[in-house]
Amino acid sequence: MGSLGGTRIKTRKRNIAAPLDPATFADAVVQIYLDNAGDLELVAKTIESADLNFSRYGDTFFEAKNHLHAELLAFHLLAQRITHVLRCALLPQVVFTGGRTQPGTTKPDEGDQHPYSIIDCEPKREAILPSVIYIQKILRRKPFLIKNLENVMRRFLQSLELFEENERKKLAIFTALAFSQKLSGLPPETVFQPLLKDNLVAKGIVLSFITDFFKEYLIDNSLDDLIAILKRGKMEENLLDFFPSAKRSAEAFSEHFTKEGLVPLVEYNEKKIFEVKLKEMKSALTTQIAEETDITEVIETVKQHVKDAKLPDIEVVRILWDVLMDAVQWSGKNQQQNANAALRQVRAWANLLNTFCTSGKLELELLYKVQVQCYEDAKLMKLFPEIVRSLYDQDVLAEDTILHWFRKGTNPKGRQTFVKALEPFVKWLEEAEEEE
Repeated sequence: MGSLGGTRIKTRKRNIAAPLDPATFADAVVQIYLDNAGDLELVAKTIESADLNFSRYGDTFFEAKNHLHAELLAFHLLAQRITHVLRCALLPQVVFTGGRTQPGTTKPDEGDQHPYSIIDCEPKREAILPSVIYIQKILRRKPFLIKNLENVMRRFLQSLELFEENERKKLAIFTALAFSQKLSGLPPETVFQPLLKDNLVAKGIVLSFITDFFKEYLIDNSLDDLIAILKRGKMEENLLDFFPSAKRSAEAFSEHFTKEGLVPLVEYNEKKIFEVKLKEMKSALTTQIAEETDITEVIETVKQHVKDAKLPDIEVVRILWDVLMDAVQWSGKNQQQNANAALRQVRAWANLLNTFCTSGKLELELLYKVQVQCYEDAKLMKLFPEIVRSLYDQDVLAEDTILHWFRKGTNPKGRQTFVKALEPFVKWLEEAEEEE
């Protein structure tokens, strides 16, 4: 394996003539490796001074589509063009496999080979990270090569099935480290989108690759960082697309990544699914209430969503109140009109609220929702006692719930103002309680 320092083997240097074909070009670069025993510093210096026309071959071979060896060689041309040959670089053919490969394979082809490739690396970050760092430094100095890197990376990932499992793991580690180091020329869509080839996904190759990628990336980065690159790669909402179709379910996702030790990713995905289901129920309710659908049908809709999505009762109560108030046609500054509209809505849909406010805890949660909304919405600030009275009259809120909120409520938003405003009603409740 090449190293950045230490003992250097003195070898006979050869004159490198400008090659006139890709095969000769590749052999010339391999020879530089061999002449310098894989020492990166010596290899880099030799290539810097070598008469190798990278521009001539770069344009030609980055367009190759028919043979994997041409694609890998193209990336190799990129790496050499940037004057620093990389130890354990995954993508260039000569650097990755040690020389040219047979068309459509990763097996050695005719021509020179060297023993300093990624194939000889351990699938560990310490063996691969130097390559990433070198690429980053060089691309910063020669940004005109970034597009070439991106194009070749895309095609390379579409050929994952040509590599052994251990080799794909090395590629995943390289890719994760490249993102950790914010490697120029490697936008997330370049990595994630090419992976979604049906045959790669169906064989489980993509899931294995992406799992290794996630595990490696999260060593140095937070889950938020991972989600950010997934968003940029347009995959945040489509994580199940990495799974074979037969395993494309939330349960399979949780089982797989929990087994792989990626519990935070599982929790994140479950939260996203939960949010989507809440949004779906809210959307369905909004439509039905706007269309003044029969209340029994609306109740069945809510029950079905609760059953399908296993929604917590508290979330259901919160959504019901939000949807009902969002549907009110509010007046600009006419407080009386706003009060009338809000109270009409409460009376019209009281049975809906009653159906799902089935305990004192849920009633209290609804009361807190009313409190917060009246506090945050200026036009409702003075309506709090009227809304509470209406909910009481419609048997949505029990007397005990209201008295508990009045005496021991914990939400501070507007509490002092609302407690004072509710005093007359609470006094009436207490007097009625004493009479009984």
